[in-house]
Amino acid sequence: MYKLREIDRKDLQKINAWRNDPELIKFLGAPFRYITPEIDIRWYEAYLSNRNTAIRCAIVDEKDQILGLVSLLSIDNLNRSAEFNIMIGDLQNCGKGIGTFATKQMISHAFNNMNLNRIELTVLEDNIRARKLYEKCGFVLEGTKRDCNYKNGKYVNMCMYAILKKDYIEG
Repeated sequence: MYKLREIDRKDLQKINAWRNDPELIKFLGAPFRYITPEIDIRWYEAYLSNRNTAIRCAIVDEKDQILGLVSLLSIDNLNRSAEFNIMIGDLQNCGKGIGTFATKQMISHAFNNMNLNRIELTVLEDNIRARKLYEKCGFVLEGTKRDCNYKNGKYVNMCMYAILKKDYIEG
């Protein structure tokens, strides 16, 4: 039903629309910014030139229509760790299992193919849907970064989660 594939230049128009959607961005830790298509082209080209520290995948349906993005960033081969990010692009696709599928696939890839030991993430404290997803997929809450992001006119907390390879194998 769903699959992951590396992002492609053909995805950039849709990605740019998502990154310019204030309703979507309010659920993410990043601040809202207006992003031109040219900026996203440079973002994509920077990714292609530095693929040893990042994996950026499109979540697609059976017709290869992009539904979201899932990434491992800041890959550290010495410490065998990475940062996890996910975004379901259209809010009407939330609650359909897309995020669970993509998260489990990326965790499996990280531990079974890349030999990573730790995957970590931060999420807005009030993004309950995302926090439930991460916990369902085996991430453990490690702490809270208080008032660390400025979103929608106020400082907000970010929750720190991680999953270790040993927990994944045992789970």
